Amino acid sequence: MTAHVHVVLALDTATPHLTLALRWEGGEAAFSREVGRAHAEELPAATRQLFVDAGLPFHADLIVIGTGPGSYTGVRVGASYALGLGRVWGVPVHGVSTLEGLVRGDGPQAVSLDARKGNVYGAVYEVRDGAVQGVRHAPQKFSLEEFQSLIGPLPHHQDPVPNGLALLEAGLRHGATDWALAYL
Repeated sequence: MTAHVHVVLALDTATPHLTLALRWEGGEAAFSREVGRAHAEELPAATRQLFVDAGLPFHADLIVIGTGPGSYTGVRVGASYALGLGRVWGVPVHGVSTLEGLVRGDGPQAVSLDARKGNVYGAVYEVRDGAVQGVRHAPQKFSLEEFQSLIGPLPHHQDPVPNGLALLEAGLRHGATDWALAYL
C-alpha cells in the first residue's frame, strides 16, 4: 500500500437502511442493511467494520452524505456523523440527494421514496455508468398519481434499497459542500 491512499466514504441513513460505501485506489466495498430506526446505534461500528474489511486505516479523504429526503432523526444522525468525521479527519463532506443512491443501471429513470399519505418524494435522472449524470426533474414531493403521470413509461424504482456506490459516485461527480438536509 502506498503512503497516501485516496479513500472516499459514502453513507446514508435517510431510509430504513444503513447504507455505506468505500472506494480506494484499486478497490471498493459497499454495505447496506435494514436497521429500521437504529441508525445511531449501528452506524459507528458498521463504518469501522467496513474499513477493517477493506484492510484500510479508519480515515477517508472525502466523505459523501445522503442528504435525504428521509426521516428527521435518520437524516440528522447520518449528517452529524459525517460532519463529525469530516472535522476530526480534516476532510470535506459533500452532500447529494439520497434519491441519487436509488438509481440502477443506465438510462433515464425515475426514483421515489414513500412520503406517506399517498405521496412520494421523487426525481427523474439521466443515469450513466450507474450514477446520475443529469437531472430531468429535481427531487420534490408529489402525489403518487402526479409522479406516475410525470414519468410516463420510464423505469420507476420505488423504495429500493439504496446503493452506496451510486451515492459515492454522485458525490464525486457533483457533490457540493453547501448542502442542506431534506425531510419526508
